[in-house]
Amino acid sequence: MKKIFLFVFAVTFFAAQLNAQATKAPAYPLIDHNTYFSIWSFTDQLNASTTKHWTGKDQSLLGLIKVDGSIYRFMGKKAEDYHTIVPAADETAWQCKYTETQPQGDWKDIQYDDNGWSTGTAPFTDDKQQAKTLWNSKDIWIRRTFTYANQDINKLVLKLWHDDNIEVYLNGDEVYNYTGWTSDYKYIPLKDKFKNRLKNGQNVIAIHCANTAGGSWLDVGLVDEVKETANDVLLAKQKSVEINATQTIYDFDCVGVDLKVTFTSPLLMHNLDLFSRPVSYISYQVKSTDGRNHNVSVFFSASSDIAVNTPGQEVTAQKYTSSGLSILKAGTIAQPVLQKKGDDLRIDWGYMYAATPNSNNVVQYITPLEDVMSSFAAKKFVSTIKSGRGLALNTILNFAAVGSTPKEQFVELGYDDLYSVQYFGRNLQPWWKAGGRVTIEQELKAAAGNYASVMKQCDDFNKSMYAWALKAGGKNYADLCVLAYRQSISAHQLMKSPQGDILFLSKENFSNGSINTVDVTYPSAPLYLFYNPHLLEGMLNGIFHYCESPAWSHNFAAHDLGTYPLANGQTYGENMPVEESGNMIILTDAIARAEGNADFAKRHWKTLTAWAAYLSNNGFDPGNQLCTDDFAGHLAHNANLSIKAIVALGSYADLANRLGKKSVAAQYHTLAVSLAGKWQTMDQAGDHYELVFGNKDSWSQKYNLVWDKVLGLNLFPPAVAKTEINYYLTRQNAFGLPLDSRKTYTKSDWILWTAALADNQKDFQALIDPVYKYATETPTRVPLSDWHETTDGKMVGFQARSVVGGYFMKMLETRWVK
Repeated sequence: MKKIFLFVFAVTFFAAQLNAQATKAPAYPLIDHNTYFSIWSFTDQLNASTTKHWTGKDQSLLGLIKVDGSIYRFMGKKAEDYHTIVPAADETAWQCKYTETQPQGDWKDIQYDDNGWSTGTAPFTDDKQQAKTLWNSKDIWIRRTFTYANQDINKLVLKLWHDDNIEVYLNGDEVYNYTGWTSDYKYIPLKDKFKNRLKNGQNVIAIHCANTAGGSWLDVGLVDEVKETANDVLLAKQKSVEINATQTIYDFDCVGVDLKVTFTSPLLMHNLDLFSRPVSYISYQVKSTDGRNHNVSVFFSASSDIAVNTPGQEVTAQKYTSSGLSILKAGTIAQPVLQKKGDDLRIDWGYMYAATPNSNNVVQYITPLEDVMSSFAAKKFVSTIKSGRGLALNTILNFAAVGSTPKEQFVELGYDDLYSVQYFGRNLQPWWKAGGRVTIEQELKAAAGNYASVMKQCDDFNKSMYAWALKAGGKNYADLCVLAYRQSISAHQLMKSPQGDILFLSKENFSNGSINTVDVTYPSAPLYLFYNPHLLEGMLNGIFHYCESPAWSHNFAAHDLGTYPLANGQTYGENMPVEESGNMIILTDAIARAEGNADFAKRHWKTLTAWAAYLSNNGFDPGNQLCTDDFAGHLAHNANLSIKAIVALGSYADLANRLGKKSVAAQYHTLAVSLAGKWQTMDQAGDHYELVFGNKDSWSQKYNLVWDKVLGLNLFPPAVAKTEINYYLTRQNAFGLPLDSRKTYTKSDWILWTAALADNQKDFQALIDPVYKYATETPTRVPLSDWHETTDGKMVGFQARSVVGGYFMKMLETRWVK
């Protein structure tokens, strides 16, 4: 009887853990498809802040619910609204006087004679593609004259983009100075006294900007922060939030009515057509909680900022019906398809869509953003605008009388980017378009028609993934995998190459904006090896294509394919020959292990052979070069990079064996085993192994060693990993194990790899628990950063990157290592 009780208890406990998935995150994924269509909540309460793109720019989703005449806000927060006084260059091309030599006299004064200065048009920058006036010198002084007519200003705000150090004067008075730079417009409220300095008639903004390093940029405007009008909208009480692999679910109390809001991005890797469909669901389930019937309607508003890079861009919007759907559509008037490249950018081509099944219970209309809440409160459900800046696509779902039986409706949010990436001169459509045979309306229709089926598939996958992670590493580990899943996927875009190959190209989010970086693919790989290795092929195909073309003349692998979204060839300024060659060989062998054959390797055998030869000559004791941890600087004699080269040689031997090339396999296996033995002798430092050969006071995470275990190469004896794990357990800080002995910062993806080297659950748990602490307690509220400080849990750099797919290494190890 006791055994039966324990069994029932265990089953019940396990089931309870499956239903209690992640509840805390640095930021919460809402709409996640690719690096351009990625919307998050940066606060624990969905209604505590404006929803944002992963870059931190506002992309407002607003949700209101009306219960018997009372209105509650449950999603988002009204974004700050600005009226232009003096336009910046994102709104209107403006001219000014400028000089790049130190001016004489009081150049800030409104009466200063600047006739000897040059005339230029903003923005001033060294970016030749975007400059209206090229600025390549260290310093620039500008004087912008503008005419002002008295108006009632609520709060005067400086709209400023500067790179680097800045001094700003208004009619001779200093209003702002800052040492540093911005990568976009910042809105800086000025003291009230400065709005009184504006004169009726002619005024002057004078600026000195110093470019101390890197790129240069200068643009300026003045805006008025619009005073928020009083309203009777109440705040819904959020009772809970739950995150699982494909969904984020909120529960609210609205005084007598329970509201459940579910964001679903069906990123299911077994079905690439569904996986690539750029449509998310926002589902609303309502029910009475007090035994009475209530009249309920839900209001959803999506800002046209989802379809712009900067708020100053003009958009056009329309309402129409198609195949039983009521649809709202918006996009920029200019439609600059694939005209911008870089990191801190949002898409400003293609069109966003808000759609819902058409019925008498649905109302849709378009307003300016500032009229969103008042239109719903005043029942003014009519479109009042078709084009302009800052539009709102509004949808009302009427539930009528709601009792104790739940009622559910949904809205679809979709995006058609027209063309996703330029690939060696050719603009590629996304995978879902199937060569132009499928329209976004057809995708919206399919999403609506298959709603119930898709939701069930997502629910089944959520439970399955969590169960796997729970079994592999425990609850904290499973929660980390949940946080990683959508983030990793949505840092990619799925397409098909002109040659017919799958392409799954990443962006180095808040790193340098590179596209298809090999050492970003490398840490991301475990997630895709576990669920669909063809996607990992899609992460390697572009690099193989480039390196096998006349455009690449080196005998080692390239670093990247360009700067997102232009994949026309490497743009990173320095090669990483050992790093990237090792990555490509190891991952090709991992694909063979996942697929059960070496067909993919066979297609690229000549290239893999060249890279293996390079590593055999240059990989064991690497020269002074960068590795994937390039932020830490150049390093010679890097022991962890040496392990990568050794494991890559072993992987090449494994591939040769799979292809029946027995003599080649024997040759390279013997070499790899020999180098592994030599490595142990050279890197031994008593109770640990060194960061660099010959420095016994140094140490580092040997995360590359995990592939020797996972691929079953067995080049290094288990004692090496055991020695390192024992040492690492003495070096941890509150928020994790430092990357190495040089600094206290770390990379969480590498910790998860390092932890997978442990030969017991206790040690694994001890290494990953501080990462869980970081993920749930970090004060940096952005999509999960993989580079953080282990002493205080603050982000050092990077966010929303695909590399958190590496968190799935323990699941992969559990599946592959028997």
